[in-house]
Parts: sequence; structure tokens; C-alpha cells
Amino acid sequence: MRQADVIRNTSETKIQIAINLDGTGKAELASGVPFLDHMLDQIARHGMIDLKVVAKGDTHIDDHHTVEDVGIAFGQAIAKAVGDKAGITRYGHAYVPLDETLSRVVIDFSGRPGLEFNVPFTRARVGDFDVDLSIEFFRGFVNHAGVTLHIDNLRGVNAHHQIETVFKAFGRAMRMALELDPRALGVVPSTKGSL
Repeated sequence: MRQADVIRNTSETKIQIAINLDGTGKAELASGVPFLDHMLDQIARHGMIDLKVVAKGDTHIDDHHTVEDVGIAFGQAIAKAVGDKAGITRYGHAYVPLDETLSRVVIDFSGRPGLEFNVPFTRARVGDFDVDLSIEFFRGFVNHAGVTLHIDNLRGVNAHHQIETVFKAFGRAMRMALELDPRALGVVPSTKGSL
């Protein structure tokens, strides 16, 4: 079973995450940051990952620590659930449109953390959510999942659409990369023999 539970407790946040990589896209989300919950729901639904997130953070200061630490814990949970990566497709990509907006995400479960984030946001906030926190989520994720991740918003006017297409494309790219390849079951997808 490709499942994992992670608990991350710091002086700033307390986070519990449970995932099932072979789920049906169900999500139970209570991060304390409503817009983040909306984006996590996109990952679960489009990634076909069952995801439960419960977080309590110092949101009376701002949402930064909560968003970043949820990204870290999510990355840890993905790494734990994937294990040695035997049998996975490894690479994934997706283009997702939403009205005037189009975003592309490409991911490699390489074992090497790297993030290229190219999203020219058209405004600084979506409601109460600081758009810069989206990069903090993904930076925390890549550093703890050990993946290379390229995120590009190719066009867009509405900042909500920009972020939403990124998270949807991320979910779909992960789904592709984490699919088990029936021709390579038990084989690590690398000429090195390990990732």
C-alpha cells in the first residue's frame, strides 16, 4: 500500500498529513488557511490522491509558516509513500487551462530537489492569500520529497486562475509520474539502479 502518515510539530505549526497515492481523490482539509485548502483539494482531485491535512499554525501573525510547513510535510509524506520508487513512471507533465490562463508543470522523482517557478502574478493577493506563499509551498515540497519541479504559467490575467491552474497541473503531473508502469514493476526507473 502506497500510503503514509506524517506529523510535523514546531513552535510555529502543528501538522498532520495522511496520504494514499492510489486513492480516488478524496480530501479532508483543515489547514486553517482556506485558500490553501482549496488548492490542496485540486492536488487531491486531479492527482487521484486521498489526502487528509490538519494544521494549526500561527496564522494570527500571517499564513507563511502554515503554508510552508504544509508543503514540507506533504513532501515528506509523498517521499515516505513512494519509498524506493520501484515501478513508478518517474516523470510527469501536464498543461491545464482555466479560461484565459494556461499553466504547465513538469516533475521528475529524481531524488534531487530543484524548483523552477515562473509565475508572473498579476496581483499580490487572492482574497486574503498572499500569492508569494505558493512558491513557499512548492519549495518546501521539493526539498522534502526530493523531486525536480518546473512550474510555468504560460499566460493569464486572473491571479486566482494562475494559482489554480498551477495546482491542478501539479496534481496531474504527479499522478502521471507516480503511476505504476506494469512493464517495470519492481524496477527503479534509473540507469543508476537507485534514485
